[in-house]
Order: sequence, then C-alpha cells, then structure tokens
Amino acid sequence: MTAAVIDGKAFAEGLRARVGGLAAAFEAKAGRKAGLAVVLVGEDPASQVYVRSKGKSTVEAGMNSFEHKLPADTTEADLLAVVAQLNADPAVDGILVQLPLPAHIDEQKVIATIAPDKDVDGFHVINAGRLAVGQPGFVPCTPLGCLMLLKDRLGDLSGLDAVVIGRSNIVGKPMAQLLIAESCTVTVAHSRTKNLAEVVRRADIVVAAVGRPEMVKGDWIKPGAVVIDVGINRVAGATEGKTRLVGDVDYASAAAVASAITPVPGGVGPMTIAVLLRNTLVAAYRNAGLELAADAV
Repeated sequence: MTAAVIDGKAFAEGLRARVGGLAAAFEAKAGRKAGLAVVLVGEDPASQVYVRSKGKSTVEAGMNSFEHKLPADTTEADLLAVVAQLNADPAVDGILVQLPLPAHIDEQKVIATIAPDKDVDGFHVINAGRLAVGQPGFVPCTPLGCLMLLKDRLGDLSGLDAVVIGRSNIVGKPMAQLLIAESCTVTVAHSRTKNLAEVVRRADIVVAAVGRPEMVKGDWIKPGAVVIDVGINRVAGATEGKTRLVGDVDYASAAAVASAITPVPGGVGPMTIAVLLRNTLVAAYRNAGLELAADAV
C-alpha cells in the first residue's frame, strides 16, 4: 500500500477562495471590510515572517490588515492597552497577538485580555470552554484545519478510533475536543504514554503534534489509517550546512502503511493561515449581526 497524499496546500487555496468571496459579500452588506489586527512585540525573525505572511494573505482575501509592531522592551501594561484599544475598535473583527512574547510579558494575561469574540486564534479560556461544552466559539486554527482535512478525506468520522499525540493547548487538547464532537473515540497520548506504539497502532486516525522529528514510525500505524502530521521540525540535510523540514512522523515508512497522509511541508502548514482568515470572516459576520451559513466556510 502507498498512502494517498493529503494536499493541504490545494485545500487551503480553495478555502481562501471561499473566504474571499464571502469577504466581498460582507463588505457589500456591512459597508466596510472585515478587519484583522496582528500585534508583534520584538523582532523575532520567524515571527516577523509569520506576521508579514498573515498581513499579505488578509489583504489578498479582501479584508483589512492592521499591523501593530512594538519594540521588544514594550511593557506589559502598554501591550495590554493596545489590546484594549483593538477590542473597542469597530473596524477590527479579529485580534491576533503573535507568540512567543518577550519573557517579561505574561502571555496568558495578554490572551485573557483579548475580547473572546475577537479571539480568532481561539486561545482565550472562554473559547476553550465553549469548545469543551459544544457552544459556538473560535477554535485554534491548526486543529480546525486538521479536522477539515480529515472530513474532506473520510467524510463522516463517527465511530472511528482516533489517537492525538500531544497535549498542548494550541493543538493537542482542542484537536481531541473537535474529534469528540465528531463522535470519534479519542485517546490523547504524549511522550510519556506507556506503550505508545501500541496505543497508536489501534487508531483509524492518527494526529501527531508532539514536536519530535520523525518520532512516529511506520510500524506504529494501523494498516489503512489516516495520518495527519502537524509537526514542523528542522533537521540536518544530506548536504553539510543544509537543513530540511520533517514532521513528527517518519513519512516514508508511514506512507507504506497508511491509506492517506499529510506531507511536511505542504500538508497542515498551509491550512493554519487559511483557517485564520476563515475565523476572521466568521468574527466579522457575527460582530455585524449578519447571518453566515454554518457550512459556508
């Protein structure tokens, strides 16, 4: 068996196109564009790349991008004041504070200050609670993107056995909640799980988000399972001084057993910004009191 490749890039492009069409419809109805504000504190190179990419993608989708770049020595109080200002700004539908923040700033305090209905990252404790009890809210972008890829591939997930490897608030825990809501039987495993390979081997769906390069081997995978690899790890390349990106799954051995698998890069990664745009659009419709069909995006 050779696994089918789940093309996250192609799916993300389709999602962006749908968002763009609905963003234009929103502008016609509301008399303004949907708006996403991104706050960057400091000059972390990776964060700068992410912020530029998010800004460019937001504009391409027909929405306003508001970027707030603050120096690394910005005080926590000053950052919280910026967030409060964005909470009150009717032109801003979504707020994203780029993580990580400098060590002197409490990330959880900043996240808690974002208005839950503008928390398009889905990190606020109120949105986490809404997800846990099945109420409408915002879900972190990466796990929601993973769910979209799974449903596109498998359709109804009801009754399937799923193992999520990783228990972070950003991916692992919300991924488990999403799969529970789809009536899967869900196990949350992690690096300290006993007999981890055996736990994974019983799963119809494997979502690997543990942050360890190529940890999940092909002989861990149940024949015919669908594998979603969230990991993005940079390792040494074949040429001295060069690096390459790999996931948390040993792609070559897993692809020989699974029925479908996401590649790294080109799988889950492109979905994250696409879902961020989707969440911003949903926020705009809600904030303006406009109807948006649940299955529109």
